[in-house]
Amino acid sequence: MAEGKNLAEKQRLSAGLYFIATPIGAARDITLRALDILASADVLAAEDTRTLRHLMEIHGIPLGDRPLVAYHEHNNDTAMPRLLRAMAEGKSVAYASEAGTPLISDPGFQLGRGAIAEGLQVLSAPGASAVLCALTVSGLPSDRFLFAGFPPTTKSARETFLREMAQVQATVIFYESPKRVNTILVEMAHIMGQNRNAVVCRELTKRFEEVSRGTLGELAAAFDGRAVKGEVVVLVDRAPEQKADAATVEQALDQALTHMTMKDAATAVAQAYGMPRRDVYQMALRRAGA
Repeated sequence: MAEGKNLAEKQRLSAGLYFIATPIGAARDITLRALDILASADVLAAEDTRTLRHLMEIHGIPLGDRPLVAYHEHNNDTAMPRLLRAMAEGKSVAYASEAGTPLISDPGFQLGRGAIAEGLQVLSAPGASAVLCALTVSGLPSDRFLFAGFPPTTKSARETFLREMAQVQATVIFYESPKRVNTILVEMAHIMGQNRNAVVCRELTKRFEEVSRGTLGELAAAFDGRAVKGEVVVLVDRAPEQKADAATVEQALDQALTHMTMKDAATAVAQAYGMPRRDVYQMALRRAGA
Protein backbone atom coordinates (compact mmCIF):
# COMPACT_ATOMS: atom_id res chain seq x y z
CA MET A 1 0.00 0.00 0.00
CA ALA A 2 1.22 3.48 -0.83
CA GLU A 3 0.77 4.73 2.73
CA GLY A 4 2.43 1.68 4.29
CA LYS A 5 0.56 -1.30 5.72
CA ASN A 6 0.78 -0.06 9.32
CA LEU A 7 -1.15 3.13 8.63
CA ALA A 8 -4.86 3.36 9.37
CA GLU A 9 -7.01 3.98 6.32
CA LYS A 10 -7.69 7.67 5.68
CA GLN A 11 -11.41 8.41 5.51
CA ARG A 12 -13.61 11.44 5.54
CA LEU A 13 -15.31 11.98 8.89
CA SER A 14 -18.43 14.06 9.33
CA ALA A 15 -18.24 17.12 11.58
CA GLY A 16 -18.51 16.45 15.30
CA LEU A 17 -16.73 15.15 18.38
CA TYR A 18 -15.24 11.66 18.45
CA PHE A 19 -14.23 10.24 21.82
CA ILE A 20 -11.35 7.77 21.50
CA ALA A 21 -10.65 5.11 24.13
CA THR A 22 -6.91 4.53 24.44
CA PRO A 23 -4.89 1.65 25.95
CA ILE A 24 -4.49 1.48 29.73
CA GLY A 25 -1.19 -0.32 29.35
CA ALA A 26 -0.55 -2.50 26.31
CA ALA A 27 -0.28 -0.25 23.22
CA ARG A 28 -2.02 -2.84 21.03
CA ASP A 29 -5.21 -2.55 23.10
CA ILE A 30 -6.73 -0.01 20.73
CA THR A 31 -9.41 -0.68 18.14
CA LEU A 32 -8.96 -0.43 14.39
CA ARG A 33 -11.79 2.09 14.26
CA ALA A 34 -10.02 4.29 16.80
CA LEU A 35 -6.90 4.23 14.64
CA ASP A 36 -8.97 5.14 11.58
CA ILE A 37 -10.43 8.13 13.40
CA LEU A 38 -7.04 9.28 14.65
CA ALA A 39 -5.73 9.09 11.09
CA SER A 40 -8.68 11.00 9.64
CA ALA A 41 -9.84 13.64 12.13
CA ASP A 42 -9.28 17.28 11.18
CA VAL A 43 -8.32 18.24 14.73
CA LEU A 44 -6.86 16.10 17.51
CA ALA A 45 -7.26 16.85 21.21
CA ALA A 46 -5.96 15.04 24.26
CA GLU A 47 -5.62 15.35 28.00
CA ASP A 48 -1.89 14.73 27.48
CA THR A 49 -0.70 15.49 23.95
CA ARG A 50 2.63 13.74 24.53
CA THR A 51 0.87 10.46 25.32
CA LEU A 52 -1.32 10.69 22.21
CA ARG A 53 1.60 11.66 19.97
CA HIS A 54 3.58 8.64 21.23
CA LEU A 55 0.61 6.30 20.67
CA MET A 56 0.22 7.55 17.10
CA GLU A 57 3.92 7.05 16.45
CA ILE A 58 3.71 3.45 17.69
CA HIS A 59 0.88 2.72 15.25
CA GLY A 60 2.38 4.62 12.34
CA ILE A 61 -0.20 7.41 12.17
CA PRO A 62 1.29 10.73 11.05
CA LEU A 63 0.08 13.94 12.65
CA GLY A 64 1.00 15.96 9.60
CA ASP A 65 -0.06 19.59 9.78
CA ARG A 66 -3.19 18.89 11.83
CA PRO A 67 -3.66 20.79 15.10
CA LEU A 68 -3.00 18.82 18.30
CA VAL A 69 -4.76 20.62 21.14
CA ALA A 70 -4.19 20.03 24.85
CA TYR A 71 -7.53 19.83 26.66
CA HIS A 72 -7.67 19.40 30.44
CA GLU A 73 -9.41 20.82 33.49
CA HIS A 74 -6.98 23.73 33.78
CA ASN A 75 -7.52 25.12 30.26
CA ASN A 76 -11.18 24.31 29.70
CA ASP A 77 -12.14 28.00 29.36
CA THR A 78 -9.80 28.54 26.43
CA ALA A 79 -9.52 25.11 24.77
CA MET A 80 -13.20 24.18 24.69
CA PRO A 81 -14.38 27.24 22.71
CA ARG A 82 -11.62 26.56 20.16
CA LEU A 83 -12.68 22.94 19.71
CA LEU A 84 -16.41 23.74 19.57
CA ARG A 85 -15.73 26.42 16.98
CA ALA A 86 -13.85 23.91 14.83
CA MET A 87 -16.81 21.52 14.94
CA ALA A 88 -19.25 24.31 14.12
CA GLU A 89 -17.12 25.09 11.06
CA GLY A 90 -17.64 21.53 9.82
CA LYS A 91 -14.49 19.89 11.15
CA SER A 92 -14.11 16.57 12.93
CA VAL A 93 -12.45 16.62 16.35
CA ALA A 94 -11.03 13.47 17.97
CA TYR A 95 -10.47 13.62 21.74
CA ALA A 96 -8.32 10.94 23.36
CA SER A 97 -8.04 10.24 27.07
CA GLU A 98 -4.61 9.80 28.60
CA ALA A 99 -5.51 6.14 29.23
CA GLY A 100 -8.78 4.26 28.99
CA THR A 101 -12.25 5.48 28.10
CA PRO A 102 -12.90 9.23 27.95
CA LEU A 103 -15.07 10.76 30.70
CA ILE A 104 -14.18 8.00 33.21
CA SER A 105 -12.18 10.11 35.70
CA ASP A 106 -11.23 12.20 32.69
CA PRO A 107 -11.79 15.91 31.88
CA GLY A 108 -13.54 15.21 28.56
CA PHE A 109 -16.91 15.35 30.32
CA GLN A 110 -17.23 19.13 29.97
CA LEU A 111 -16.22 19.00 26.31
CA GLY A 112 -18.89 16.39 25.62
CA ARG A 113 -21.55 18.42 27.38
CA GLY A 114 -20.49 21.54 25.52
CA ALA A 115 -20.80 19.82 22.15
CA ILE A 116 -24.22 18.39 23.02
CA ALA A 117 -25.44 21.80 24.18
CA GLU A 118 -24.42 23.25 20.81
CA GLY A 119 -26.35 20.54 18.95
CA LEU A 120 -23.15 18.99 17.59
CA GLN A 121 -22.67 15.31 16.83
CA VAL A 122 -20.95 13.29 19.58
CA LEU A 123 -19.72 9.77 18.84
CA SER A 124 -17.55 7.23 20.65
CA ALA A 125 -14.95 4.71 19.56
CA PRO A 126 -15.14 2.38 22.59
CA GLY A 127 -12.25 0.35 23.85
CA ALA A 128 -10.06 -0.14 26.90
CA SER A 129 -11.43 0.73 30.35
CA ALA A 130 -9.75 0.00 33.68
CA VAL A 131 -13.21 -0.24 35.29
CA LEU A 132 -14.46 -3.01 33.02
CA CYS A 133 -11.09 -4.75 32.83
CA ALA A 134 -10.94 -4.94 36.63
CA LEU A 135 -14.53 -6.14 36.89
CA THR A 136 -13.85 -8.86 34.32
CA VAL A 137 -10.93 -10.38 36.24
CA SER A 138 -12.27 -9.78 39.75
CA GLY A 139 -14.62 -12.74 40.07
CA LEU A 140 -17.16 -10.48 41.80
CA PRO A 141 -20.78 -10.21 40.61
CA SER A 142 -21.00 -8.25 37.37
CA ASP A 143 -24.76 -8.12 36.81
CA ARG A 144 -24.89 -4.81 38.71
CA PHE A 145 -21.95 -2.53 39.50
CA LEU A 146 -21.23 1.06 40.49
CA PHE A 147 -18.16 3.05 39.54
CA ALA A 148 -17.52 5.35 42.50
CA GLY A 149 -14.36 7.09 41.25
CA PHE A 150 -11.68 8.28 43.66
CA PRO A 151 -12.65 8.35 47.37
CA PRO A 152 -12.28 11.76 49.08
CA THR A 153 -8.79 12.56 50.33
CA THR A 154 -9.79 13.86 53.78
CA LYS A 155 -10.46 11.26 56.47
CA SER A 156 -13.88 12.52 57.64
CA ALA A 157 -15.26 12.93 54.11
CA ARG A 158 -13.88 9.53 53.15
CA GLU A 159 -15.56 7.80 56.10
CA THR A 160 -18.92 9.35 55.19
CA PHE A 161 -18.40 8.31 51.58
CA LEU A 162 -17.50 4.72 52.50
CA ARG A 163 -20.50 4.37 54.83
CA GLU A 164 -22.72 5.35 51.92
CA MET A 165 -21.00 2.92 49.55
CA ALA A 166 -21.22 0.15 52.16
CA GLN A 167 -24.97 -0.16 51.61
CA VAL A 168 -24.89 -0.37 47.80
CA GLN A 169 -26.45 -3.55 46.43
CA ALA A 170 -23.88 -3.86 43.65
CA THR A 171 -20.18 -4.45 43.17
CA VAL A 172 -18.54 -1.08 43.89
CA ILE A 173 -15.44 -0.06 41.93
CA PHE A 174 -12.98 2.59 43.12
CA TYR A 175 -9.84 4.18 41.73
CA GLU A 176 -7.20 4.90 44.36
CA SER A 177 -3.72 6.37 44.57
CA PRO A 178 -1.04 3.73 45.25
CA LYS A 179 0.07 5.91 48.17
CA ARG A 180 -3.33 5.55 49.88
CA VAL A 181 -4.34 1.99 49.02
CA ASN A 182 -3.06 0.66 52.39
CA THR A 183 -5.14 3.24 54.28
CA ILE A 184 -8.31 2.77 52.23
CA LEU A 185 -8.27 -1.01 52.74
CA VAL A 186 -8.04 -0.62 56.52
CA GLU A 187 -10.90 1.90 56.51
CA MET A 188 -13.01 -0.27 54.21
CA ALA A 189 -12.51 -3.28 56.47
CA HIS A 190 -13.58 -1.21 59.48
CA ILE A 191 -16.63 0.36 57.84
CA MET A 192 -17.78 -2.28 55.33
CA GLY A 193 -16.82 -5.37 57.32
CA GLN A 194 -13.73 -7.53 57.68
CA ASN A 195 -15.36 -10.45 55.85
CA ARG A 196 -16.62 -8.54 52.80
CA ASN A 197 -15.02 -9.95 49.63
CA ALA A 198 -12.86 -7.53 47.66
CA VAL A 199 -10.21 -7.36 44.95
CA VAL A 200 -7.23 -5.07 44.37
CA CYS A 201 -6.06 -4.79 40.76
CA ARG A 202 -2.72 -3.15 40.02
CA GLU A 203 -1.10 -2.27 36.69
CA LEU A 204 -3.80 -3.94 34.59
CA THR A 205 -2.60 -5.11 31.13
CA LYS A 206 0.96 -4.03 31.98
CA ARG A 207 4.10 -6.07 32.61
CA PHE A 208 3.70 -6.24 36.38
CA GLU A 209 -0.07 -6.78 36.41
CA GLU A 210 -1.31 -8.08 39.76
CA VAL A 211 -4.76 -9.12 40.98
CA SER A 212 -5.17 -9.73 44.74
CA ARG A 213 -8.40 -11.35 45.95
CA GLY A 214 -9.68 -11.97 49.46
CA THR A 215 -11.74 -10.42 52.23
CA LEU A 216 -11.20 -6.79 53.14
CA GLY A 217 -9.54 -7.93 56.35
CA GLU A 218 -7.15 -10.22 54.48
CA LEU A 219 -6.29 -7.58 51.88
CA ALA A 220 -5.74 -4.89 54.55
CA ALA A 221 -3.25 -7.22 56.24
CA ALA A 222 -1.58 -8.17 52.93
CA PHE A 223 -1.00 -4.55 51.93
CA ASP A 224 -0.03 -3.32 55.40
CA GLY A 225 3.34 -1.58 55.20
CA ARG A 226 3.76 -2.49 51.54
CA ALA A 227 5.12 0.08 49.07
CA VAL A 228 2.62 0.04 46.20
CA LYS A 229 3.32 1.41 42.73
CA GLY A 230 1.24 1.82 39.60
CA GLU A 231 -2.42 2.33 38.77
CA VAL A 232 -4.80 0.76 41.32
CA VAL A 233 -8.45 -0.32 41.09
CA VAL A 234 -10.25 -1.59 44.21
CA LEU A 235 -13.49 -3.58 43.93
CA VAL A 236 -15.79 -4.48 46.83
CA ASP A 237 -18.59 -7.04 46.77
CA ARG A 238 -22.19 -5.91 47.15
CA ALA A 239 -23.65 -5.32 50.58
CA PRO A 240 -25.16 -8.41 52.19
CA GLU A 241 -28.93 -8.46 52.37
CA GLN A 242 -30.12 -6.89 55.59
CA LYS A 243 -32.39 -8.92 57.83
CA ALA A 244 -34.36 -6.64 60.08
CA ASP A 245 -37.05 -7.07 62.71
CA ALA A 246 -40.35 -5.21 62.53
CA ALA A 247 -39.18 -2.43 64.86
CA THR A 248 -36.19 -1.65 62.64
CA VAL A 249 -38.32 -1.58 59.50
CA GLU A 250 -40.90 0.65 61.17
CA GLN A 251 -38.18 3.06 62.28
CA ALA A 252 -36.75 3.20 58.74
CA LEU A 253 -40.23 3.71 57.35
CA ASP A 254 -41.00 6.57 59.76
CA GLN A 255 -37.76 8.26 58.76
CA ALA A 256 -38.44 7.83 55.03
CA LEU A 257 -41.96 9.23 55.40
CA THR A 258 -40.55 12.53 56.67
CA HIS A 259 -39.31 13.39 53.17
CA MET A 260 -40.98 10.93 50.80
CA THR A 261 -44.47 10.08 49.67
CA MET A 262 -45.93 6.92 51.14
CA LYS A 263 -45.46 5.07 47.87
CA ASP A 264 -41.81 6.09 47.48
CA ALA A 265 -41.04 5.44 51.17
CA ALA A 266 -42.48 1.93 50.95
CA THR A 267 -40.47 1.21 47.81
CA ALA A 268 -37.20 2.49 49.32
CA VAL A 269 -37.57 0.58 52.59
CA ALA A 270 -38.65 -2.60 50.82
CA GLN A 271 -35.55 -2.49 48.61
CA ALA A 272 -33.26 -1.72 51.54
CA TYR A 273 -34.43 -4.71 53.59
CA GLY A 274 -35.30 -7.15 50.82
CA MET A 275 -39.00 -7.20 51.70
CA PRO A 276 -42.10 -7.34 49.47
CA ARG A 277 -43.15 -3.79 48.67
CA ARG A 278 -46.81 -4.63 49.29
CA ASP A 279 -46.07 -5.66 52.88
CA VAL A 280 -44.16 -2.46 53.60
CA TYR A 281 -46.87 -0.34 51.98
CA GLN A 282 -49.53 -1.96 54.17
CA MET A 283 -47.34 -1.23 57.19
CA ALA A 284 -47.15 2.42 56.09
CA LEU A 285 -50.94 2.60 55.76
CA ARG A 286 -51.39 1.23 59.27
CA ARG A 287 -48.91 3.70 60.71
CA ALA A 288 -50.55 6.59 58.89
CA GLY A 289 -53.92 5.62 60.37
CA ALA A 290 -52.58 5.09 63.87
